[in-house]
Amino acid sequence: MFTACELGVFDLLLQSGRPLSLDVIAARLGTSIMGMERLLDACVGLKLLAVELRREGAFYRNTEISNIYLTKSSPKSQYHIMMYYSNTVYLCWHYLTDAVREGRNQYERAFGISSKDLFGAMYRSEEEMLKFLAGQNSIWSICGRDVLTAFDLSPFTQIYDLGGGGGALAQECVFLYPNCTVTIYDLPKVVQVAKERLVPPEERRIAFHEGDFFKDSIPEADLYILSKILHDWDDEKCRQLLAEVYKACRPGGGVLLVESLLSEDRSGPVETQLYSLNMLVQTEGKERTAVEYSELLGAAGFREVQVRRTGKLYDAVLGRK
Repeated sequence: MFTACELGVFDLLLQSGRPLSLDVIAARLGTSIMGMERLLDACVGLKLLAVELRREGAFYRNTEISNIYLTKSSPKSQYHIMMYYSNTVYLCWHYLTDAVREGRNQYERAFGISSKDLFGAMYRSEEEMLKFLAGQNSIWSICGRDVLTAFDLSPFTQIYDLGGGGGALAQECVFLYPNCTVTIYDLPKVVQVAKERLVPPEERRIAFHEGDFFKDSIPEADLYILSKILHDWDDEKCRQLLAEVYKACRPGGGVLLVESLLSEDRSGPVETQLYSLNMLVQTEGKERTAVEYSELLGAAGFREVQVRRTGKLYDAVLGRK
């Protein structure tokens, strides 16, 4: 799937508007016929392509899932996150055995760089940062609405999206709740990229705040969104951040955690279990159960903690001050 995305197989078949033969696909994408045949057949087995056998040979077309999620032009395209997984995450997984032995991420082995500054390693070049931010944005194109409507957030008018990255979740939030404003709080270089390339300048309800929420102050607001933030960090760092969020939060306000929740007996979902392994090879954190997140919120002072499972990869947890 990664290779077919990178070579442009799905984009070519979408643009053609009709099934194409092996020879045509290989010629247009500049590959060997032998290699492309095996790749296309594997994609048929994965239900990413369909094949039609004619007298002239095999003709291939996209399936619906590929048209929706694997072509660059689709509003729900996951192309960017596929490329991030292919070129970055997949390389870290090569060292999973070492990660399990040592209990730490594998940036040093995979890329030859220290991960003492985790996001310094993750954002080690502008190209790498763009890949990550565009990939995260693509996730929210299919999951954002579910997590933002898991609870009625309309009472919260001033919202801070901590670690808001490329801004897709913030954009979905102001679309769903027109009376709110959202401030994306992130590292200076992330904010600059989001401003210049990812958030439309005409969107007046989204503002920006440059800072490191572990080192700098967090401004007062009604609601703080932490989407896929706590799973990057160990419990101590999570408690530290949530305590600062609680101090900054207005009375009656709250914090919305967006995370992939493990079942309480940790027997699933399998996607979340695998994602937790990914946190091992790539970050300092892990995936957690709803009770574990509730305990972290309670330790910071938040009360009336509610959990909503969306039935998709990401769930929502709301705590109130």
